[in-house]
Parts: sequence; structure tokens; C-alpha cells
Amino acid sequence: MKILAIGQNYVEHNKELNSKNPAEPVVFMKPDTALLKNNKPFYIPDFTDELHYETELIIKINRLGKNIASKYAHRYYTEIGLGVDFTARDLQRRLKTEGKPWEISKAFDNSAVIGDFLPIEQLGNVQDIRFRLDLNGNTVQQGHSADMIFPVDELIAYVSRFFTLKIGDIIFTGTPAGVGKVAVGDRLEGYILDTKMFDFKIK
Repeated sequence: MKILAIGQNYVEHNKELNSKNPAEPVVFMKPDTALLKNNKPFYIPDFTDELHYETELIIKINRLGKNIASKYAHRYYTEIGLGVDFTARDLQRRLKTEGKPWEISKAFDNSAVIGDFLPIEQLGNVQDIRFRLDLNGNTVQQGHSADMIFPVDELIAYVSRFFTLKIGDIIFTGTPAGVGKVAVGDRLEGYILDTKMFDFKIK
């Protein structure tokens, strides 16, 4: 399986990072070694002093597809989940300034936290899903999929032009505003509506 991730897909998040809204989806990838599941703790790596959480809705692909038209994209997923795209922000900032690829700031081991999944029938319209992240009991991110610059079905159509999608592939759809730093001892709890999707600690 592979992990495809979308950057800069919420206007307010782009503002907080002083980034322009993209004209087309910003795509990067994470290896399967980036996965962290089952609410296991996340250990802060030694190469960053500014590790940021980015909570995102995630799509699980359920059939093989290539060059998928956006009007048919809904046939390629039946579940929506919630996860965290961890970012070594200080490392990413330096690499961007130097004009270098920044995968090592995004795709390192355990940087893709995967929580539970819910059936799309339970959630309804994929572009009308609210989610949030609580850090130590305080809500720090609130998102609504209606605010995506590029909707889910458009993302699937776009990435499938370049990559054949396979059963079990995961797409991180971008994070809303409110990203921030984590520290040892923090507890992260993610929710879709009022359903808890993950609950883990930082060590």
C-alpha cells in the first residue's frame, strides 16, 4: 500500500503558514514505514525541535483505479478516517529555503498516524464532514470538509492520473488551520463529529 498526502488544501491553513493557495493539488508521498496505528504512542525524533501536528480526514481506497474521472471517484472509497500528518517544521522550513526536496520532514517513520474509519453511509456527504483535534483536552483544530480547496473526488481524479490507486491505499486530504507544536507528555484526541477516532500520547 502507499500513502498519498495533499498539502495546502485549506485557505486558512495556507494563511497561517504564509503560503499561497495552489492552482492544483500539492501531492507528496509517505512510505508504509510512516504508518502509526492502534493508538500507539509517538516518539519525537531527535532531528527536530519543532514537531507539528496536522489533523486530516483520510480516504481509504477500496478498488483498483487509474485515470479516474471525478464523477466516478466516489466508487473508489466506502470509508472515511482521521489521522495526523506529523511535520518536522523546522527541517521543512530549512529545506524549502534551500530549494531542496522536503520528504524527510514529512515522510519519516511513524509520521502518518491512522485512526479509526467510519462508513461513508454513516457520515453522508463527504464534503460536509466536521472534525477536530483536542490537545490535552483543549480543541486546537476544527475542520469542515466543505472548506477544502480541492474536494475529495477531485483529489482522487488528480492523483490517479499519476499513480495507479490500489486497494488499501490511503489519501490524506489536507489540514485546516490551527497546526502547532507538540511536546513530550501531550495527549492527542481526534474526532469526526462526536466520534473519537484516535487517542494517543507523545513521548
